[in-house]
Amino acid sequence: MPKIPPSVIGTTAPILAAAYTHDQLNALFMAHDFPGDPPCSSKPAKCLEWLRRANKESADPLANFGQLIAEFMDAEVSDPDTNIWAKERQKDIDAIKAALARESLSYQRGGYILGATLAGPSRSLAERLQSQGIEALNQEYQRAYATIESDPPAAVTAACAILESLCKTYLETEGHPMPAKQVPGSLWSETAKHLKLQPGQLADDDLKRILQGLSSIADGVAAIRTHEGSAHGRSGHEATKRYKLLPRHARLAVHAAHTMAMFVLETWEERKGKAVP
Repeated sequence: MPKIPPSVIGTTAPILAAAYTHDQLNALFMAHDFPGDPPCSSKPAKCLEWLRRANKESADPLANFGQLIAEFMDAEVSDPDTNIWAKERQKDIDAIKAALARESLSYQRGGYILGATLAGPSRSLAERLQSQGIEALNQEYQRAYATIESDPPAAVTAACAILESLCKTYLETEGHPMPAKQVPGSLWSETAKHLKLQPGQLADDDLKRILQGLSSIADGVAAIRTHEGSAHGRSGHEATKRYKLLPRHARLAVHAAHTMAMFVLETWEERKGKAVP
């Protein structure tokens, strides 16, 4: 799991230390699952030690960090131009955002850190999909969107893995067999069959065209991930074609995968007659 960057720790620790008392810090860190007992040290040293400890011992330190700073970041700051306290609070909020931005990360209201390079969706996505549904799916895709500019291949990889995870979650939850090859194209084909989304299962010609396109999306996004942005000619008589995976390519792939995943989840919920349990 992504760790809290040292530069972010160095910026945030003294800000939190100045904002809270010892007891408040203890309660805050413990409420958000930071490991171990409160360090016996000054407030700045306490914050530094606890944040560093999270990187060593927590299952998802960056997620813990997002929840830790949520109350501080989301508090309403009124009249920062005239209120000295509010001006200082806004300055600290901006400093944390700037530290995250230097690491290609960003803070989203509610305690979410976006932009961590992902090889796939968060470990608990399958469980979260069943309890949160669309909200969980959108949060994961926001993390993929956040890497588009800084790391286009990582964004495509994350989006593809989320789509795979959704199809697997559906098939496992509903008791359907997994395809022999667990790649987006095969997973989509099996999912579409059971959700009655295969073109041959519909009478409407317009919807058939769209559903045929979804199969192409699954194959295309997987191909971009596999080839890491390179496309090669098929023979020695053809010029080899190569392209660098740019943010616009990644944005197209991520948007397409997101739209497809949303359609799958919404269809699943409709077929059950209620939100996914």
